[in-house]
Amino acid sequence: MRILAAIAALALPLVACNQNTAVGNDRESQLEPAPTPAPIMGAASALENVATAIIKPETMSGVDIEALGGREGRCAVKLTEIGFPSFLYEPDGPGAIKLNGKLIVLPTTGEGRYEEGGLIVMLRPVDETGNAGLQAVDMIVVPPQASDEIGYRGYVRCYEGAAT
Repeated sequence: MRILAAIAALALPLVACNQNTAVGNDRESQLEPAPTPAPIMGAASALENVATAIIKPETMSGVDIEALGGREGRCAVKLTEIGFPSFLYEPDGPGAIKLNGKLIVLPTTGEGRYEEGGLIVMLRPVDETGNAGLQAVDMIVVPPQASDEIGYRGYVRCYEGAAT
């Protein structure tokens, strides 16, 4: 009986390990409230008082994408071919990224370049195709007042109505 109690006591902390709330993980709908989109803000406001070293692109949820106007006519940069977008853009228009829990819309300032409030996002096509046939792309993020850029390799998927 003491051994059974010891095993139960050791297993109890592991029960809380099954609480991964990252976007895309299944959760019981009857227990979870309906998701709300991240607020849409300008880059300067969204990144105010945030150390540049901790700024990393976040995955957008379905409600985030809908808050930005949906996927139709846009392309998405995904860090994996089957993942949710980290950057959503119109081929000849603005793009949006999620940083610091906020959606930031960036106007295009050149081919594959988006910037606002000191934040720069650049997309550079790579001569590589993923296993699912998506075109590879490098996404370079330069936070405001940062001395270094942050680079990510991802994949581009364009949705109906988007010029490629």
